[in-house]
Amino acid sequence: MTGALQEDQWESLGLTLLSSDEDRTLVLFSTTEDMQGFRERLAAYAGGPRANHKSAPYAGFLSNIEEIGDVRPQDRIGIRLREDGVTNPADFQDATSYLLDVELWELGGRQARSQKADQIAEYIEAMNGQVFDRYVGPSITMVRARVGGALARTLLNIEDVSNIDRPPQPDFSTADILDATLPELPELTQASENLPVIGVIDSGVNAHPLIDDIVVGSIAIPARLGIADGHGHGTRTAGFAVFGDLRGQFAAGTMTRYARIASAKVLDDTGNFDEMRLVPKQMREALTELSQSYGCRVFVISLADTHQRHQGAKVGAWAATLDELARELNAVIIVAAGNRQPRPQARLEETITAYPGYLTEPRNRLCEPAGGLNLISVGSLSHGSGIGPEDIENAHLRAVTAANEPSPFTAIGPGVGGATKPDLVDIGGTFVFDAVAARLRRGADYPSAGIVTLHNSPRTRLFASSSGTSCAAPIVANKAARILARFPNASANLVRALLVGSAHIPDEAALRLQPLGDVNTRLICGNGVADPERASYSDDDRVILYAEDNLQIDHFAVYHVPVPPEFQTGGKRSIRVSLAFDPPVRHTRFDYAGVGMSFRLLRGCSSDLIFEHYRSRTQADGPVPAILGRYDCKLQPGSREREKNSVQTAAITFTNDTTEYGNDYYLVVRCEGGWAAGTEASQNFALLVEMAHQPATQLYARLRARIRV
Repeated sequence: MTGALQEDQWESLGLTLLSSDEDRTLVLFSTTEDMQGFRERLAAYAGGPRANHKSAPYAGFLSNIEEIGDVRPQDRIGIRLREDGVTNPADFQDATSYLLDVELWELGGRQARSQKADQIAEYIEAMNGQVFDRYVGPSITMVRARVGGALARTLLNIEDVSNIDRPPQPDFSTADILDATLPELPELTQASENLPVIGVIDSGVNAHPLIDDIVVGSIAIPARLGIADGHGHGTRTAGFAVFGDLRGQFAAGTMTRYARIASAKVLDDTGNFDEMRLVPKQMREALTELSQSYGCRVFVISLADTHQRHQGAKVGAWAATLDELARELNAVIIVAAGNRQPRPQARLEETITAYPGYLTEPRNRLCEPAGGLNLISVGSLSHGSGIGPEDIENAHLRAVTAANEPSPFTAIGPGVGGATKPDLVDIGGTFVFDAVAARLRRGADYPSAGIVTLHNSPRTRLFASSSGTSCAAPIVANKAARILARFPNASANLVRALLVGSAHIPDEAALRLQPLGDVNTRLICGNGVADPERASYSDDDRVILYAEDNLQIDHFAVYHVPVPPEFQTGGKRSIRVSLAFDPPVRHTRFDYAGVGMSFRLLRGCSSDLIFEHYRSRTQADGPVPAILGRYDCKLQPGSREREKNSVQTAAITFTNDTTEYGNDYYLVVRCEGGWAAGTEASQNFALLVEMAHQPATQLYARLRARIRV
């Protein structure tokens, strides 16, 4: 359909709405075989307008219908089977055994659905299939069974069946790592004394054999808290910050430390802030001391106030203080977006049935301080289904996500002033719906739902499992440290630009969120997942040009971007521009940032025209010379969306021949004064231009030669 779904209209015709998808596809069930009322309306509508009427009868209802058809057997094939190449009933092979979840439509009460599930289970067993489990909940009815191909084809023809699919794939890696002992670990690489130091602002960091030699210092604010991690959260955060995602480390057969750690304990052993200290003051003291005493350039704060959700207007004092510190300390401050329980107890099944739509609800907005402008806020993606190998035949444990889809608990943007937030997403685990216990389980109590990090009591066990955006944030801090190790003199702006400029939304997340639209996809995933290798190195066919610079308020700069002939023809090419700056902020003002910056990529026109167009003019200078629209590279996202951010990225892709525009492109960067124009003389920033050519082209060598000239 298009337009309103008009559920009440369908019900008045004796039709029950069984399901509706984001693409506005409805599945309806008729209580009578002939659907008489619906057919009468169709006939009246087909007859056209009656006398003295402009529209046909029921046009407001029926004109919204694009297509009508029956639910076919192939429509009941689930997404996992389709990904495996099973798209039609004939694809089920007689000689193959299939472990399947058979889901029924929500028709009738729980007792009626239970009887129907029993009938189907009895039929499967009568046809030599095996039934392992069945589940009848408030809105979900399922049977898990192993069947042959012929029986699978038969099940697709049962009208009560809504969906047949493979069960979620179990996550073996979490269980494999969690029980590892020191002798079983891969080789632990030697950590260099030149590794960047990440400041962990949390509940402290305990001694642990895998990081003892790289914890350079520990403090407590206030000192009476002590430095030991009695809560456990800080040690887990440190583990992610040092190692990143340990699954990749174990798969590679080595354990690499990418950073050293300095800890500032700001939480007590119950995981709460000190009652006698103001949080903004704690933040300022902790970050300043770690910066001055241990040289921290990257900080991770995997803490969030779930009672204060950012609604897009002013940020709180906590976020504003961190924004100020990012500018004062030239620091990359990375914060967790925050978490939310998707549904209350009575509606827990909607965690599965309403996913991912509920992520866009107003109650799911960023937690303080993640709305800050100069911070990198991080949302969460799932590492997989979260189902452990021991529960592969258990239908009472239900997965919500697959790998690289948004975690069901992740909070979303926008940030202050409508800025794109979260800036990035990364792996943070998932939820699993436990029907028997009637609750959602996460990594802390069901390890496969989480990702692996360090345990705060290593004498008990070396590793723990955890779920949350508090896991994703230190993984991004790990990536920032890897970039800083490559460019030790880089400003915080350059590191932020490299992180965001390397990010892409995973295909799995984009596909799952596609029905929600591009705007909601960016609200949930921001700019995507950062790639530290892509950020730190150019390739033969992909080149990054960068600059760190300073602009006076209300001035502009023009950068020459050389475009070799090889880049102007032959296949898919792209240019991506990223800009990061750290404006002064004022917590009490609606126009929070005191300075704004923007960029524009032009081609095919002279630099003289560009300077004449942008320079300050008097009345005697005459009108502003126009820059034709054909000279403007239409970067996406557009200027209106990206200029709300202090770290901006946008790209354009070419497939046609562009030789008519010549070898010279120009990037215009503008610095516009807001309320800070009277107090700030200039603004620091970092700028990137990434040029990529899809076919193997020696782009790097051509550009390097031109730039040397």
